[in-house]
Amino acid sequence: MTIKLIAPDMHYQQSYHQYIQELGDEERYPFPLDFDYQDFPAYLARLTEFEQGVNLPPGYVPSSTYWLVENDELIGVSSLRHSLNDIIRHAGGHIGLSIRPSHRGKGLSKTLLQLTIGKAKAMGIKTVHIHCYRHNTASARMIMACGGVLESEVILDQSPEPEIIQRYLLSP
Repeated sequence: MTIKLIAPDMHYQQSYHQYIQELGDEERYPFPLDFDYQDFPAYLARLTEFEQGVNLPPGYVPSSTYWLVENDELIGVSSLRHSLNDIIRHAGGHIGLSIRPSHRGKGLSKTLLQLTIGKAKAMGIKTVHIHCYRHNTASARMIMACGGVLESEVILDQSPEPEIIQRYLLSP
């Protein structure tokens, strides 16, 4: 099994479309999975703009998207924010990631997080903020397994049911 972390690439267009179809109606993380991808070259150009900090919507910061691939199949996606603003520091953090549903439960999220943390370290990020919902115990275990330490919890007021965000810190 050859697994590697790569920059988004046209070669994986079909696999990306299949990944999105496999996600179905579930909430998509990280946020670039919500971008329109029907014009795939335009989608890849948008990811490049985000990485370069060009044409960012208000409240966004530059971020790099990475794909975890095995042979010719896209099996995971991560997004690494290059810096944090006050809103993202409060709830969001540096790294968001997901594993393709058919590949979950195999420990790949830990691999994806570790490789993305390596990218953060290479960028010179000294303390990585990684956040997850309290009810997402699998994510919390994965973050702690990669060295994350719970720093605090915050309540997002999304009435009628507020969500609790756990905020972990990690030194790469």
